[in-house]
Amino acid sequence: MRTHTPDPHEVLPPVGEEATTVCAPQKAAGTSAGGRNIAMPLEEGMCLSYWLQGVRNNPLLDHRTTETLPTAVDVVIIGSGITGALCALELLQGPEKLSVVMLEARELCSGATGRNAGHCKPDRWRGFTKYSQAFGPEQALKASGRLNPTNLVGSTEMELIERSQILANEQQTWGALVAYVRKHRVDCDLWVGKTLDVLMNEEVAEAAAKTMSDFKAAGGDAEGIEITVDPAEAEKVARIKGARAVYAWDASTLYPWKLVAHVIQQALDLGLNLQTWTPATGVTGSAGDWLVHTERGRIAAPTVIHATNAYAPALLPEVAGAIRPTPHMCNKVVPPSSFSGSQAIQSSYAVIYPTGLYSINPRAVGDGVILFGGSAPNQHKLLEYVAHDPARRTDDSLVNFEPVTQAVRDLGKNGFRWDREAPGSVARYDYSWSGIIGRSADQVPFVGAVPGKPGQWLCAGHNGHGMARIFTAAPGLVKLIRGESWAETGLPECFQVTEGRLDRLASKCW
Repeated sequence: MRTHTPDPHEVLPPVGEEATTVCAPQKAAGTSAGGRNIAMPLEEGMCLSYWLQGVRNNPLLDHRTTETLPTAVDVVIIGSGITGALCALELLQGPEKLSVVMLEARELCSGATGRNAGHCKPDRWRGFTKYSQAFGPEQALKASGRLNPTNLVGSTEMELIERSQILANEQQTWGALVAYVRKHRVDCDLWVGKTLDVLMNEEVAEAAAKTMSDFKAAGGDAEGIEITVDPAEAEKVARIKGARAVYAWDASTLYPWKLVAHVIQQALDLGLNLQTWTPATGVTGSAGDWLVHTERGRIAAPTVIHATNAYAPALLPEVAGAIRPTPHMCNKVVPPSSFSGSQAIQSSYAVIYPTGLYSINPRAVGDGVILFGGSAPNQHKLLEYVAHDPARRTDDSLVNFEPVTQAVRDLGKNGFRWDREAPGSVARYDYSWSGIIGRSADQVPFVGAVPGKPGQWLCAGHNGHGMARIFTAAPGLVKLIRGESWAETGLPECFQVTEGRLDRLASKCW
């Protein structure tokens, strides 16, 4: 019999926190045995995600707006994922007539945005305990939930309005993404519905209950979160044998590459100069007078935006202790007939064990294949594989990593019970690909001015959770570039890049 409630910090990760908290020293960037700069994106041999496989005939993949690079512009954006795309659009929609160049090392959106499992899942409550321990309860609510004004005795109406704008950050981000897609009728397979957190044993179920209790006590608003704690009912709701509890709330899935392509096309129509297959190899100069170096030439610009996520340390060595590239796998599974057609899964999932977490996108709007991301219980074997060679941290050529695929098979067999005899086709564990996550040493992204380098800006380290943060983080960064205050960005203060934060994280063992 259990005699104490488990510490949620240990067994219940925040949404997007991939539970890869292995204490290991960060080795300095260098070159591999083959001479590759291992801090940079892989130049050849990278695998193709499910999303990238589906757009091989899209001309934006290798688009170059001009045959040669301009020698001087107002802004250089490095990186063409969702961060870079939104920064470009925000800048070009502003009142200033800016010249903006975007440099992409490989194909358009071929980094984390183009390799994730396709979720936009705001953390309504699950990360409260961990964020609270790291930043305090108020910042935790700002980062991960919504505020219940009835629990804030003594606060003025204006304080409630101002704080609510920050406390609802991830919810606001999700709302902004959904609103953009609907307003512009973006063809990106957007699904909006209930995402299920499925707790798979008593330990994680008790941790979830404690986190929810603490969240409410601190003023968190749990309205709209549907909770099932009866195990028999939880199994029915989740369709997973062994489920002990289910927490459900609104979230989305989508085709992220197609969303980025739409944003990029808007920006191109407004004058963006996009240059794919043009890696930035260095940034030199001084305040307001930067030179961005590439093999195709140099570009002078007073403003440089680093939208490079996991690869930020390649050009900004000062963030090497704070942002760490970490490979993750995503598996594509073709469901059996028993989970197809009218029986297809209609909700996204996080299936949570003490030893790992499966993040599941059933492509309910789309072709119905099921994508498994997250950190399955065999994730430690991937980390062990990576630890043998520092070059593997940024090597996204890896496909079909068997230990992770086996963990997905195990959930299919023992959880969804796909191996039961039934008419029709069987489950096919078709393919898996790798992507490089920009891990953050303190779990939250780095947004703002690069300390000591006036005119250089950073939005990176999204910790595998960028889709639920960047639709507010990138516009917030552009506000800072225009001279607005941090308060005017509406972002949690713990996201801000500061010299003190980078110094504190430089020697952290994580």
